[in-house]
Amino acid sequence: MPKRDGWSREQLIVALKLYCEMPFGKMHSRNPEIVRYAKLIGRTPSALAMKLTNLASLDPEIRSTGRKGLSKASQADRDIWEEMTSDWDRLAGEIARVQRYYPDISLPGESKKESTDTSVSYAGETRSALTEVRVGQSFFRKSVLSAYEFRCCITGLAVPELLVASHIVPWRADPSNRLNPRNGLCLSAIHDRAFDQGLITFSDDLRLLLSNQLRSSGPNSYIGHTFRSYAGKTIALPEKFQPDSGFLKYHRENVFCG
Repeated sequence: MPKRDGWSREQLIVALKLYCEMPFGKMHSRNPEIVRYAKLIGRTPSALAMKLTNLASLDPEIRSTGRKGLSKASQADRDIWEEMTSDWDRLAGEIARVQRYYPDISLPGESKKESTDTSVSYAGETRSALTEVRVGQSFFRKSVLSAYEFRCCITGLAVPELLVASHIVPWRADPSNRLNPRNGLCLSAIHDRAFDQGLITFSDDLRLLLSNQLRSSGPNSYIGHTFRSYAGKTIALPEKFQPDSGFLKYHRENVFCG
């Protein structure tokens, strides 16, 4: 059992994982998920909830909204934040390692492949590498969906089974940002497919743009309701991990059909 007088690296990784995967408004000691994780790592729910709000105080997007969290982040908190948020693949590897350290920390279904990107090849992967990839995909999905409060950013659809953590820059195109939550959007399955195929994209001010194919497809009530009615409208912004403007520019220039 880790000592209570100081947070171990493994405990900090668990806290950072939970911070990324949990909506800001649920970071309180009564949250059953916090209670469960706290028990697993040998901390009290209050201590874990406090650690999450300390991490929030380091998040520039949370600070920009006026929600500063607590101001007692330790140097260890700052170090783990800087180290892991500058290398998301490394964070996935650390999460995979910590899940071996705390075997019960993965939730049901957490180890399953959650990506819909069919361009990903697993040929020749070792078991440990495959585990890390799947942990990373699960982390990316949860981080993106929780940032948008489990709602499609275009339509507001709130059925998790119909939502996708959609990559802005495709998985195959930029390995260093595959797991960066700012490279993700929470979209319904149909809008994810359209985005992936370049039929829709977003402007710098986050307005939905339609391809010429959708704009000129003729009278069609489904396309009208599903796409045209949202054209030019601004997406719902996430509370964390707002989409990176550079990634959106890449999508417009390299994926969007125009």
